[in-house]
Amino acid sequence: MVASRILLPLLLSLFLCSHCCTGAAAAKRQLLQAQSQVKFDFSPFLIEYKNGRVKRLMGTNVVSASSDALTGVTSRDVTIDASTGVAARLYLPSFRASARVPVLVYFHGGAFVVESAFTPIYHAYLNTLAARAGVVAVSVNYRLAPEHPLPAAYDDSWAALRWVLASAAGSDPWLAQYGDLFRLFLAGDSAGGNIAHNLALRAGEEGLDGGARIKGVALLDPYFQGRSPVGAESADPAYLQSAARTWSFICAGRYPINHPYADPLLLPASSWQHLGASRVLVTVSGQDRLSPWQRGYYAALQGSGWPGEAELYETPGEGHVYFLTKLGSPQALAEMAKLVAFINRD
Repeated sequence: MVASRILLPLLLSLFLCSHCCTGAAAAKRQLLQAQSQVKFDFSPFLIEYKNGRVKRLMGTNVVSASSDALTGVTSRDVTIDASTGVAARLYLPSFRASARVPVLVYFHGGAFVVESAFTPIYHAYLNTLAARAGVVAVSVNYRLAPEHPLPAAYDDSWAALRWVLASAAGSDPWLAQYGDLFRLFLAGDSAGGNIAHNLALRAGEEGLDGGARIKGVALLDPYFQGRSPVGAESADPAYLQSAARTWSFICAGRYPINHPYADPLLLPASSWQHLGASRVLVTVSGQDRLSPWQRGYYAALQGSGWPGEAELYETPGEGHVYFLTKLGSPQALAEMAKLVAFINRD
């Protein structure tokens, strides 16, 4: 009797403990399973899981602003809007020119979902570009999808552009002392090229603070694509379907891929007249899947009656934005020389 009174509670306790452990293990398995269920696989950029977790596969490392020994360029970071986190990295060449120099506002690429103004690849590129072009450069750090789907990147970049205009009037020492807003340029690669184009359109439609005007826009392998093929080389139905799904992911389904945000070839000729720049440079890499739309952009701009001057620069045999990872190659240096000449031409 005594033994049974001792054993029964012990056995019951062991049973309940085992049951709880089994239940906890099952709950843990369910949690792990939920965490591993993929909602959208956007490799090699990121993977979004059904529980909302986003795992970025590239473009997350950052480097600090610095004085670059190789180029002599000094950089520093500024906060543009604390409420949204929009920021920028400014670059100033080592020389102190007596005359003011061009201001270049740069938008990084990364398919709207990865990279930043502070990653090593863009820090190195902007150091080199600022030194070679002799410009005050402002590299914009905008919010990324899917956490912040389009039009967040457009709105952030517009806010950054207006900050540049206001800061050049006196609030930022580098822009106020060295920047020449009569030589204001926008540039960007891939998604950043898409942003630069859309900002130039908005600037032309809405105007800029103080009557400022964008002198030139450089679209470096810009991220343009559409639902319909542009020539035989873009006619792969599977690719077009994948492109449409990707665009929907970037903008959370707000805009179809046949929206002019993604495919400016759909703009009516009258809209091109509002492009707020006097010169446009479009670069194309020969092996880029986006190249048909990039060439189509140049042709549409040329044929629209837009009164400015458009240039097309092609690099055969290279892939999308190759110049970022092959910065010292002859092809990348030649392309940068073209960009430098575009900025510094009278």
